[in-house]
Amino acid sequence: MDVKTLKEKAVAEISSIKSVEDLKRVGTTLLGRKGLFSEYLQELKTVNQEQRKSLGQAINELKGWAEAKLQELEALYKKEEQEQKERESRVDITMPGNRPLLGKAHPITLTFREMERIFSSLGFEVAEGPNIELDYYNFEALNLPKDHPARDMQDTFYVAPGVVLRTHTSPVQIRVMERQLPPIRIIAPGAVYRHDQDISHTPMFHQVEGLMVDRNVRFSDLKGILTIFLHEMFGENVPLRFRPSYFPFTEPSAEVDIGCVICGGKGCRVCKETGWLEILGSGMVHPEVFRIVGYDPEEVSGFAFGMGVERIAMIKYGIDDIKQFYYNDVRFLAQF
Repeated sequence: MDVKTLKEKAVAEISSIKSVEDLKRVGTTLLGRKGLFSEYLQELKTVNQEQRKSLGQAINELKGWAEAKLQELEALYKKEEQEQKERESRVDITMPGNRPLLGKAHPITLTFREMERIFSSLGFEVAEGPNIELDYYNFEALNLPKDHPARDMQDTFYVAPGVVLRTHTSPVQIRVMERQLPPIRIIAPGAVYRHDQDISHTPMFHQVEGLMVDRNVRFSDLKGILTIFLHEMFGENVPLRFRPSYFPFTEPSAEVDIGCVICGGKGCRVCKETGWLEILGSGMVHPEVFRIVGYDPEEVSGFAFGMGVERIAMIKYGIDDIKQFYYNDVRFLAQF
């Protein structure tokens, strides 16, 4: 048995280590259960008694040296690995930073915020209600009894008998009047649903409706509030007009138009060559609605109005297709 040969093999194996993988391989080759040192120690059984002690001592000393070298290399590799991790995690303040991609508010959200800001400045509070509504609140309490022909204007989605996806946010007005006495000054923003779909309509859209109830509220108050709102939203120089109209829950009723912001009132495709854009509906609250909620129409009066948020946003931002709001196209949204 030649211990010198064993040492040469051990030195050669250790000298070949260049990586952690090499370290694991050499550790198994030299110190494993079937490794080189185990083989030599097994061969001691074939050596006579006189040589066994000195050879065993020499092999164990060599084995101890190999273990120490391998542990030394293992510690070195661990240190290098830790230093590499620290270098990778270290922030280099001289390097340009990576600016995070920031999202932007949806144009519908921007329009909601602007409308709420304007009406809040006029003393209106925000009120909310359920999207799934009882037929009573959505129609009957608004002077739209069953089989009333005006219901056809708001053909809607029925969840169950007597339960609908609300077609407007007017039910919020009824719920507010049921639980509090005048004075009332609220706006009701939210999503509404109608069986409608074309270039300017979608089955789901958004509305902001308003209600003011007190003693001696007049149509001139309604006109003043809406004039301030529309001038704040579209500019002081935008012309307005009020046209007689019909709504079951207001009397008298009026449609409100603004001068076309696209063509400046000259006539174009957007305004259908009229020079005007229909913007909202409004009117004095119908006495029957007051009676339904328990108010005395001889004691109080009020006005209500409602408008589509998408329509406001389309006019304000020059958008020609309502479906653009719902495509989730980042290129479109990034413009706002």
